[in-house]
This record gives sequence, C-alpha cells and structure tokens, in this order.
Amino acid sequence: MMQMNERKLKILAAVVESYVRTGEPVGSKMIASLPEIHVSAATVRNDMAVLEQLGYLEQPHTSAGRIPTILGYRLYIEKLMSPADLPEEERERLDHMLGVNGNGNQMSEELLIQNATTALAELTQCAAVVSDFSPQFSVISKVEVIPTGKRVYVILLITSGGSIKNKACRLEFDLTKEQLSWFSGYLSEHLEGISVSELSDELMENLTAAMTAYMMSLAPLVQGVFELYRDLRQHALLCKGEKHLFSYEDLDKMEVVRFIEHKDELMQLMDDSFSGIRVVFGKDRENFVIGNSSMIVSKYRKGRKNVGSLGVIGPMRLDYAKVIPYIAYFSQKITDLISEQSEQTREPCPDEEDQKKI
Repeated sequence: MMQMNERKLKILAAVVESYVRTGEPVGSKMIASLPEIHVSAATVRNDMAVLEQLGYLEQPHTSAGRIPTILGYRLYIEKLMSPADLPEEERERLDHMLGVNGNGNQMSEELLIQNATTALAELTQCAAVVSDFSPQFSVISKVEVIPTGKRVYVILLITSGGSIKNKACRLEFDLTKEQLSWFSGYLSEHLEGISVSELSDELMENLTAAMTAYMMSLAPLVQGVFELYRDLRQHALLCKGEKHLFSYEDLDKMEVVRFIEHKDELMQLMDDSFSGIRVVFGKDRENFVIGNSSMIVSKYRKGRKNVGSLGVIGPMRLDYAKVIPYIAYFSQKITDLISEQSEQTREPCPDEEDQKKI
C-alpha cells in the first residue's frame, strides 16, 4: 500500500469495473480514455505494471491486458467501490418480492426466508443461499401423534419459532386408544416446553429406553421421534437458482455439478462468526468446490442473536456494487421483521408488568 496513490487506486477500480462489465482483459489505452483518468496510456501502462507487481492485477497472456486478482477484488470491495443506492421505488419492489406490504401483515419466518432466497436468485442471476439456525432458539410447543390410516401414524412436532416437522410411521398393528394416549402423553410431558438447544443425544436415548421398555413394538414411532430430533438440531440450508451458475463461462461446469450435489458443505462457511457483509473467494478455500467463484454473505438476527446467514454465490467477476446492496437490504429487512414479530409475541416478565403499573 505504500506504493499506492490516488491515481493507481482509480486505475485499479477502473480495471475491476471494466472487467466485470466485459469479461475481457483491460488494456492501458481503454483506461486512459476514461474521463476520470487524466494521464497518458504510457503512464497508465506503468501504473498497471506496478499494480501487477503488488499483486492486485495479473496478465493472463503476454499480449493481453490485465485482470484483477483476489487481492485486487478485495481492495476494490473494501476501499474503492461505491455501492449502488437503492431508491425508494426499488425498495418497494424488493418488499413486494418478499411478500411484505404496509398493512402490518405477518408471515412465518420460513416463508419470509424462502421469499428472500427466491428474490435474490432472480435479482442477481446467481445461486442464492440461506442458512437458518433459528430453530436452535425455539421451544417445542406441541408434540402430537395422529392416526392417519390403517397402522399408519404421523408424529407432529411444532416449535415456538413456527417450524413444523412431521414424520409418518407404519406399525405392525393398530394402537389401542390407551396405547396411543400413553405414547402421546409421554412425548408431551417430556418434550413440550424444552428448548431445541437443550435437546441432546442423552435425553433422547433416555426417552427411547423408557418408551421401548413399555412396548417394544413402538420402535418405529420411537425412531420417528429420533429423526425429528435430528432434523431440528441440524441447521437448515436453502439454495435457489443453482441453474444460473451454468450460464457463466468463468465457472467450471463439473465444479458447479459437485457444488449442487454437496451444498451442505457450505454450512461451515456461512456460519462463521462475523458482522456485516463478508466476501469469500473460492480460490481462498480448499473446501469450496467452485474455484473461480465468490460468495457474498451477511448474517441476519432476531433481536441480538445471529439466527442465520443470507447470500449469493456467483463468479468472481461479479458486479459487487450492485449485488451487495441487495444482500444488505434483505438481511436487514429480515432482521427487522422477525425481531419485531418476536417482540410482539414475547410475554412480558413480571418486572416489566410492574413497570407498566408504575
């Protein structure tokens, strides 16, 4: 950075923006023709050579112009980029895509997040990804066993966060009313009111031992409960628009296929603790299957707790100034909406009631 000055920074920004726009290596004559660059092509060429030596640019071929490196992209994103403003009309359009209007309507967190993922994929023409670990902060509010057919029973589990899980199980015989009542009552007594974060293998093993001791033939229902427990404990990963990745010549098609088959490996990258917008480049991460790609991701919160991550995956040659404001807007909007809903449904503690009386 000691060898950088305002002119070199302007040239770097111009190279990044031109390469993002055209996909072609950028030459000194083109940069010199820009109105904000007030020096000759020879001077630009010298500055580009310095930027290459410093690791911000590279030359794919001897006779070609330059393209940005990961270091160049990072400097551009962190210091040089001017994110696009979202005018009021655009914000209203984004709210409409989310399914939000000004009538105070509420929707489930799950639907809100699904809408945001679909909207991001459409707006950016990239793969949009959301990880949701808000169920970890929910409480199991209802457990029910429902007979749905001959020897078929559905275990229904609902959390305070709005998650609904169900599992169909087939037994070798029909349960009597007494057996069904005992099983449902036992689940309700031991699971309702328990925080998902408090669920553990030890707790489930104890429940399993107690239930199978009562009647070994309940094993399929017990297994169903255990599978629902595992579903709750796992983070949810939603991905939309993966097909967009096949349209980018910069991305290896076989790597895209492997990404689609192994999306769950993204969870660790998305759940890393950070604040604000984060950009991860595929070439920086050995475990990120698409090499020439970037992932832009932001946390969203419920109150003060991080409960998920929202972002897009696309080529490294991405219009960051355009894409980042969309991600920032959606993550903040989701944070505001689910935090507001959480506050509205939260029961006041005794101290708060006393404050109101005072």
